[in-house]
Amino acid sequence: MTATHTSSIPPARTPRGSARAKLIAAAHQEVRRQGYSATTVDQICAAAGVTKGAFFHHFESKEALAVAAAEAWTDRARPMFDMLPHTKLEDPLDRLLGHIDFRFSLLHGPVDGFTCFIGTMVQDAYATSEPIRLACEASIAAYCDALAPDIDAAMAAYGAPAGMTALDLARHIQSVLQGGFVLAKTTNDSAIARESVTHLTRYVRMIFGRA
Repeated sequence: MTATHTSSIPPARTPRGSARAKLIAAAHQEVRRQGYSATTVDQICAAAGVTKGAFFHHFESKEALAVAAAEAWTDRARPMFDMLPHTKLEDPLDRLLGHIDFRFSLLHGPVDGFTCFIGTMVQDAYATSEPIRLACEASIAAYCDALAPDIDAAMAAYGAPAGMTALDLARHIQSVLQGGFVLAKTTNDSAIARESVTHLTRYVRMIFGRA
């Protein structure tokens, strides 16, 4: 697969002047690096450069920060559906393939630089924190809901296998991406994630007759 779009989501930067925003950015960084359970409030404060008192001024617990960070992660992902060049293409299948191509283009460098905060956190916390599980569910659902309109339009234009829905395929795309992240962690190598997304592109082309 060749990445055809040069635009990308700006890397997360620690905001100036807002302890709350710094803590959320630090949570994204630390949880992606070592998981939710292994990340402590002290580590988050150190990464954010704020005091523990500032932490508890904004959040009553690590769980409360995690929920806020999940919501912020969803907001951070919105440019993938609004601002990138492939979103302006006329053909809905081209937009869908462009989105997958864009996700492929991000799969380079250290694994904790491209893995998903939501996917990493929910693997740790889904059975121990219902608020975190629900926040992660909402974030994944928001991604799928944003992808579904282009899939639906592609189905209308090209046809699709019987019984397939736009939301089904959106969830499958998310599953492949999250699974690719997990496999990349097992080898500490991004190549296996890119391989998974390459197969995803082949699959999408095949079901819409673009093989």
